[in-house]
Amino acid sequence: MKVLTYEATVEDGQIRLSEPAHLPEHTRVYVVVPSAEEVPRFFMRSPRLAHSEQAVEFIKEVIEDGPDAGL
Repeated sequence: MKVLTYEATVEDGQIRLSEPAHLPEHTRVYVVVPSAEEVPRFFMRSPRLAHSEQAVEFIKEVIEDGPDAGL
């Protein structure tokens, strides 16, 4: 496998090559990031009940108002 190396930077989330390169469409490329620190990702979990038996306390009750309810 023949390997070519291009220098590039990331700008607005896009990889920008320092020099023009003519690569055919759908060319497989590999990005190697030397000495980069991984940015920690923020992950927020959905809230959960500590005790599943408490779920009955969260049952929805739908009350329909009459046509004059907003007056």
